[in-house]
This record gives sequence, structure tokens and C-alpha cells, in this order.
Amino acid sequence: MATTICDAFHQFRSNLEITSLQENTTSTRQQNVREAVEAGFVVHESFLAGSYRRHTMIAPLSAADIDVFVVLDPKYYAPSGQGALLSSLMATLKTRYPKTPKIKPAGQAVTITFTDFEVDVVPGFRRKGGGFLIPDASMNRWIATDPKEHVQMWSFLNKGHNGIMVPLIKMMKCWNRLQGYPLRSFHLEVMVMHVLQGVVITDYPSGVRWVFDKMRAAIWAKVADPAGYGDDIAPWLSPADRERLSRRLDEAYNIAVQAESNAQYGYLKTSMECWRRLFGEFFPAYG
Repeated sequence: MATTICDAFHQFRSNLEITSLQENTTSTRQQNVREAVEAGFVVHESFLAGSYRRHTMIAPLSAADIDVFVVLDPKYYAPSGQGALLSSLMATLKTRYPKTPKIKPAGQAVTITFTDFEVDVVPGFRRKGGGFLIPDASMNRWIATDPKEHVQMWSFLNKGHNGIMVPLIKMMKCWNRLQGYPLRSFHLEVMVMHVLQGVVITDYPSGVRWVFDKMRAAIWAKVADPAGYGDDIAPWLSPADRERLSRRLDEAYNIAVQAESNAQYGYLKTSMECWRRLFGEFFPAYG
């Protein structure tokens, strides 16, 4: 419960955080997964990646996934071996977790569904010229990327926005989840970064409204990997997908405008009800 919009957004921000106890659980689990991969492959390096490492993962943990990136020896690489690599990785993980019923390839990773959260194991190879190559079995290609560079960029840009960019990304992820995940996590994060270029966000309500507004056009543009690899990180989005997303973003923007207008005229309860339409129960009610 909250009685001001400022307090409501600060509580909302807190509600999206993973607890320290949950972080201890994820730390132990991901280390065990890394050791399981090392039992079946020659691993040059392994590290945490994805939204967990970029500090953009949101609660609840049961709806989240932890990305473990494993850099394999080049002997496992084959130009057309994306699917075979993921299948081999899956077999290794099933040896370590024989009682875990859901271990399966998922595009660019093998996903282990534990009872409390998921772990995505992303295999990769060091790339000549920098970065890494990861398999995309769904499109039969290798993707060049650099998750380590992403972590540094997110940290740098978040500081440039006075610490507001990462919480805004989390808020947008909350909306995306309520919509049924029409946007993949990394694509959404990069679009938020793009629409915040050249502006200074001073508060969360106007920041959310700005992002919804500018993303309506951004959804139609190619979005490059910010680490400098590839010209489009969302090639799977069809024109029809983008049209549906555009309509959802239009609706979200209009609701955000209503919320700000109601707050401006002192209708705080109505304003919070608007925000709850966008973010669900993670946004506090008035009172």
C-alpha cells in the first residue's frame, strides 16, 4: 500500500528485487551446474551471464532463469552443429540431474527446469576477433555476441542515467511478463537503452511513459547487438508480431498518460489503479 506516486514506484522497484536468500540459492545451484558441464566437456571458462549478471532480473525467482555461459574447447565446434551441440550438452546435464524431468534445448541454450527456478546453460566458443559464438538451433546459425561486454555497458549506461535505467528495464519486464512475454528479455533491454539515449529521466512515472512512447517506433527498427556483433537481435519477429506489439505499446502509453494526468490533478487512487493495469499486483495499491 502507498499514499503517494513516488512511494508507490519506490515500493514497486523493491517488489521486483530478488532477495538475498534467493541469491544464495542461485549461487549454489549455478556452481553445481557449471561443475556438471565440466564433467562432460573440456571447458575453458564459465561465468554467469544474462539478466542475472546484468542486474535486470525480476522477481519472482520462480518465473526467472539464470544464464550460465560455458566456453568450450574448439574441438566441439562444427559449422552446422548447433543442434548436435545442444543435444550433447543436454545428455551431459541429464547424467548429473537424472531426476530432473525437464531438461531440454531451448533455441540458444539447454534449459534445466528445477522446482524453484530455471537455469539456461549457454555453450559458446571464443571468436576470432573478440567475443563468442553461441548456437542458435532454431535458425541453424552461430550468433556472435559478448555477454561480458554487455555487463560493462549496462553498468556504465545505468550510471549515466543516475541509476534509473536498470529499474526502468525491470519495470518494463514486469509489463512484458503480464503481456505473456511478447518481447524476449535481451531485445527489450536493448530497446530501452536505445530510447533513453540523449535524454535524462528524472522520475519513474515519466520514464515509464517515455519508454512506452518511444518503443512504439523502436519496435519496427532493427536492433543491433550493442557489443557490436550483428545487425538485428530479433530476426524472428514478423511484421504481424510487430503490429501486435505496436498496438499493445499504444495501449500501455495511453494508460501511462492517464496515470500521470490523474496524479497531476490529485486523483492518486485512480492514478495507481492505472499503473496497476500496466504492472499488476507488483505495483502497490493506494492506501
